[in-house]
Amino acid sequence: MAEERVERRLAAVLAADVAGYSRLMGVDEEGTLAALKVLRKSLIDPKIAEHRGRIVKTTGDGALVEFASPVDAVRCAGEIQRGMSERNAAVPSDRRIEFRIGINVGDIVIDAGDIFGDGVNVAARLEGLAEPGGICVSSRVQEDVQGKVDIAFEDAGEQQLKNIAKPVRVYRVRTNGSRANSPTLALPDKPSIAVLAFQNMSGDPDQEYFADGIAEDIITALSRNRLLFVIARNSSFIYKGRAVDVKQIGRELGVRYVLEGSVRKSAGRVRITGQLIEAATSVHLWAERYDRDLSDIFAVQDEITSNVAMAIGPTVAQAERERVARKLPENLSAWEAYHRGLWHFLKQRPDENDKSKQFFQQAIDLDPNFAPGYHGLAFAHTWDCQIYTVRPLTDCAPLMLTLSRKATELDDADATAHVALGMALDLTEDREGAGSELERAVSLDPNHAWAIGILGLSYGVNGRPREGIENLQRAIRASPHDPLTWAWLTWIASMYYFLEDYDAAVRTADSVIRLRPDHYQAYRTRAAALGQLGRAEEGKDALHQAAQFNAFTAWVRTRHPGWRQKEYAHLLEGLRKAGLPD
Repeated sequence: MAEERVERRLAAVLAADVAGYSRLMGVDEEGTLAALKVLRKSLIDPKIAEHRGRIVKTTGDGALVEFASPVDAVRCAGEIQRGMSERNAAVPSDRRIEFRIGINVGDIVIDAGDIFGDGVNVAARLEGLAEPGGICVSSRVQEDVQGKVDIAFEDAGEQQLKNIAKPVRVYRVRTNGSRANSPTLALPDKPSIAVLAFQNMSGDPDQEYFADGIAEDIITALSRNRLLFVIARNSSFIYKGRAVDVKQIGRELGVRYVLEGSVRKSAGRVRITGQLIEAATSVHLWAERYDRDLSDIFAVQDEITSNVAMAIGPTVAQAERERVARKLPENLSAWEAYHRGLWHFLKQRPDENDKSKQFFQQAIDLDPNFAPGYHGLAFAHTWDCQIYTVRPLTDCAPLMLTLSRKATELDDADATAHVALGMALDLTEDREGAGSELERAVSLDPNHAWAIGILGLSYGVNGRPREGIENLQRAIRASPHDPLTWAWLTWIASMYYFLEDYDAAVRTADSVIRLRPDHYQAYRTRAAALGQLGRAEEGKDALHQAAQFNAFTAWVRTRHPGWRQKEYAHLLEGLRKAGLPD
């Protein structure tokens, strides 16, 4: 049988939906449906027919339309938005029906009257980028209609659209109906965030101070993070009490992320919610709810502020790494090269660690005064010596000291730089200096997971295992989905061993092995703990697993300079009971 031929053609595709449709339906379901029916009959369908469009399908709040020409599609969209602006002039802002429209030109597949393909998918994603009353088009549409329509375009840059392989250059259409006539600020070269005033949902105007205080404290806490650009309270609070789309806020404040929330106090309890949103796409990256007793209102405020700040930092960092990973290396700024280096570093493999060094060096080459490039390179070399190679750590220490000292000289308020210097000083057995640097890092940024975790490690291997466990557990709480969680757990297992809680050491080591079976430290601790418990056969098996790694053999032969002799000898004792030869 002959294969059925698929019908394809090049077309301009317009996708539209109603902004805030669910909210409008919740307020007045019948009125919203009736208003949409009138709008379709009196404005939308006539304009589509006038510009020779074909309505492919409609949904409750949207439509998919095919045009033979992008000029027709853009003219139709502009006239619909201008018509909507005129109709909305006398309508209260919370009752307005406002459309978002996306237009793309591409190859489509036709099946039973419906259309499919990337040409359609991109149009739908562009619609999601448009602000209420606005239009977004792809660069191909902009090129095809430029000079043929009396419409201005604003370049919104390359955007990575969901489920679309390559970035798409996006343009915003300027119409009288668009809210986007407010000035657009360029994004800073590092992750940027605005914390909006939290809504007081208590019904008591006297509680405004509490809601404002929560948001203000979160701004202060986030501002300690040197990796974030945080908008000041006086700017982000101007939107208080206004129904403003986060895309507009993102443009007007020049930020990539917006944090919004609400506070409700009732019967001696408080409920606080928070949502982190990517402004350009309105995608929710993080959301959490906190229910607390108000017996000590200030303690509750401090706890929630700390929890939100701890959650936001890692979420933003992960979003930035994923965004930068999609860019070509030659197009990276120093900041982006650093985050690309982190993206490889956190994969925790020798080959990826080598790639991270290249990007950290690229960051330094692009900007020799950029502190993160130096401490990133110091971390990568530290990991190379501690985990991936059998080189003596004393051979690596001079380079790590040089890089981390340079980072602190360039930016003494960068907590990560002090973490790197603390780790380097540990390798020279300057325990007092190392502890001082790590404690300074935590004081600079109390929510810095790496700083808290490395400080915990330092405590644990230098005679303070209980404090070590406490800090390592705080690090996990500060960044619960961190790629380094396996490392924190590895070190917690060691701390339990030093406390002679061998059962807990085995359980924790087992959880690490499930996460990362390709590193020796958990096998080492498991073998030693089993040896101490008299479970020699199981210990011998774990010892055999550890011995597969050259780094384990190097550790047995030479005490890690960051460890005291007492902890090193204690661990060797357990390993010998598990079968390690003298």
